[in-house]
Amino acid sequence: MATYNINDWLPITKKELEGRGWDEVDVVIITGDAYVDHPSFGHAVIGRIIEKEGFRVAIVPQPNWKDDLRDFKKFGKPRLFFGVTAGSMDSMVNHYTANKRLRSDDAYTPGGKAGFRPDYATIVYTKILKSIYPETPVIIGGIEASLRRFVHYDYWSDKLMKPILLESGADLLLYGMGEQPLKQLLNLLKQNIPFNTIKNIPQTAFIVEDAEGFSGNENWKKLELDSYENCLKNKSAYASNFKKIEEESNIISTAQIFQKVENKVLVLNPPFPTMTEKEIDASFDLPYTRLPHPKYFKKDPIPAYDMIKFSINLHRGCFGGCSFCTISAHQGKFVTSRSQKSILNELEEVTKLPDFKGQISDLGGPSANMYQMSGIDKKICETCRKPSCIHPIVCKNLNSNHAPLLEIYKKVALHPLVKKATIGSGVRYDLFLTDDKEKDKKNSYSLYAEQLIRFHVSGRLKVAPEHSSDKVLDLMRKPSFKKFILFKKIFDETCRKFGINQQLIPYFISSHPGCTMTDMAELAVATKDLGYRLEQVQDFTPTPMTLSTVIFYTGIHPYTQKPIDTVKEIKQKKSQNSFFFWYKREMQNEIHFLLKSMGREDLAQSLLGVKQKHFPETRPKLLGSNKPFKKRR
Repeated sequence: MATYNINDWLPITKKELEGRGWDEVDVVIITGDAYVDHPSFGHAVIGRIIEKEGFRVAIVPQPNWKDDLRDFKKFGKPRLFFGVTAGSMDSMVNHYTANKRLRSDDAYTPGGKAGFRPDYATIVYTKILKSIYPETPVIIGGIEASLRRFVHYDYWSDKLMKPILLESGADLLLYGMGEQPLKQLLNLLKQNIPFNTIKNIPQTAFIVEDAEGFSGNENWKKLELDSYENCLKNKSAYASNFKKIEEESNIISTAQIFQKVENKVLVLNPPFPTMTEKEIDASFDLPYTRLPHPKYFKKDPIPAYDMIKFSINLHRGCFGGCSFCTISAHQGKFVTSRSQKSILNELEEVTKLPDFKGQISDLGGPSANMYQMSGIDKKICETCRKPSCIHPIVCKNLNSNHAPLLEIYKKVALHPLVKKATIGSGVRYDLFLTDDKEKDKKNSYSLYAEQLIRFHVSGRLKVAPEHSSDKVLDLMRKPSFKKFILFKKIFDETCRKFGINQQLIPYFISSHPGCTMTDMAELAVATKDLGYRLEQVQDFTPTPMTLSTVIFYTGIHPYTQKPIDTVKEIKQKKSQNSFFFWYKREMQNEIHFLLKSMGREDLAQSLLGVKQKHFPETRPKLLGSNKPFKKRR
């Protein structure tokens, strides 16, 4: 590794603090991730913003919560507040599989080693800080805090949990992407306004003791949700809450939301407007080293960093509205895109990295091809409450022109040090498939598909059809499987035309609400007929603040109040998942048995080449016992 200046990173030790001549800090950030000074890591973004605003900030990455708590004490009491984040993932998703088995790795830790953060990390870290420094404000943020801001169902404890502000004892929550509320908070603190009086910052949440004595901001409309107690008694009330929250988040001018919990009230202020190009550029243009802190230089690589170190994020937000996805709940439904200048400046920095070999691994975002896409008539968007702009059909008011993205691809490819730029993020093929030739030409649909397939695939292109059943796909808010078949045809034809040997890799989910065993068997047959032996698959994992999770917990659809059959038992989930692996010899007896028990012996011949007389009479013991869930200590 080349020589470096330790002061190019934010300090993580007392020695680094002293090297800067600091005797105290204004803010201490506690994070469950290793410290990587890169715009894809939230703690780095927040730390750099605090630094930019003129404050002294230090980071405590992956503190030990099981010893004498010295990591939480090493910088002493900060002058302003502690900032706490579980990291780039919800700690429970990070720790456990869909079958509630403990994972053996953690991509945000050197060497991918597990065990360096606690379960419910935001809660654990905050309670420790409050026990040591009870008078010092604690602000929580990041995806774990953001998605647990209301009363929410927690899959791992199988119960409704109170808002994370109450569970943790934190003073303030910054939800979503935190740059805007953080800057306003820091500006108020510069003016010596007492922390406990700050209640009107958008995109923040807090707890009040007396609802009657708190009127809220008179400029914001008000929305009250069903209380925690009502949700415990009535799952329909919990489902109704989700519908209100999601619809409210889809419009431009949203309400200040209240939710009673026992004798207290959660107050959630409406979000800031979607970031402008100038604002998002400012966040990405901060002086990141784009490297892990030097303490990790002699340690094993950090897998999450290795995956993104040669990638560039073009935009945030997603208007896809997929039922199982948390992106719109955290980053927002409306897309905000960076300028070409900011993107190309970051490209220049990436090419200077010591081990750059000419390959840009991704030019993408939550969905790779939503760059600079938004509503044509913004007045329509102001009142539209639809959770998706592309389901069940692409909205006529959506500007889905791919030309600006193609221009980015072209300029990146022209850089003298770039040999190839590939797309690692998932692509929404339903955005550029149409029978309308005029629309196709106007929005560069076919041109984009060809350019993408010819020049920006590194052997494999990821897409996510998720299922083959239109019934299940409708619940997922995903396009018909026929669209995937059409795109696969275009992909294969383009590869043949230009003599390219590469693959289209589809992602699928089992056990999604509304998905039956028959649906999974038919999915297996459909994908086999297309020539696939699936590898990129997952079992549905209920995570806070998604439509799919609400259906999983309540058994009803929040928008229709109609019941939806849902697989909940681990054994049933494993059985559904087994259909993905029909080609594995060790799974075939299990699949034989399942097809017979379903009365679908007709599928055995097409899926397994097995006739009815060969069906087993008893279920084989291949899927394993259902071990109880054990929390990480």
